[in-house]
Amino acid sequence: MTAALEAHSLYRFFRAGEEETLALQGVSLSVDAGELVAVTGPSGSGKSTLLSCLAGLDEPDGGSVRIAGARISHQPEPLRARLRARHIGVLFQSANLFEHLTVEQNIGLSRGIAGRNGRTPVADLIESVGLSARAHAHPSELSGGEAARAGLAVALANDPVVLLADEPTGELDSVTESQILELLQVRAQVGVAMLIASHSPAVAAIADRVIRLIDGKVAA
Repeated sequence: MTAALEAHSLYRFFRAGEEETLALQGVSLSVDAGELVAVTGPSGSGKSTLLSCLAGLDEPDGGSVRIAGARISHQPEPLRARLRARHIGVLFQSANLFEHLTVEQNIGLSRGIAGRNGRTPVADLIESVGLSARAHAHPSELSGGEAARAGLAVALANDPVVLLADEPTGELDSVTESQILELLQVRAQVGVAMLIASHSPAVAAIADRVIRLIDGKVAA
């Protein structure tokens, strides 16, 4: 069976003048459908760089990334964008929503970019994250917890094969964090492969596996 997400021997270098930073050094991993994997490690260990390469938002200097068997790395940007829109949900710590659009419109935009209507009606998706009463609210009108749940709905709008989350609960209180993690677990249970980069012990506690990065390498 093909893994939902596969990365083989990823390298990423950054140069500033004479200085060279080795952000990723031979990182390999795979995530199966329905599996929830946490990526942990100190600040600067390469977690965000890894997620950017996995999402096709950044190109690795070496190695390859496949989503549902299709190679997304080292492809023309239009193809990477198309694969990302159709198969990947991306959830950041913040900035998941366009400020001038309502919650409902943000979800509609995500589906439009993906070129699909989605298996779940927009109203049902909004209800699944507990925001039915806030569907027509703009991001500035939402609380932090509501914005986090709206961002998750947007990340799930294209019925992704893989959801990549970078510190999705970093700015949330413990109660709201628990709510978000419960929603993520529900999605994993219906087959979405999830990779969550986080410092939070609560994220590691719900994960099926934990991958720890140290200085751009997977710790033994």
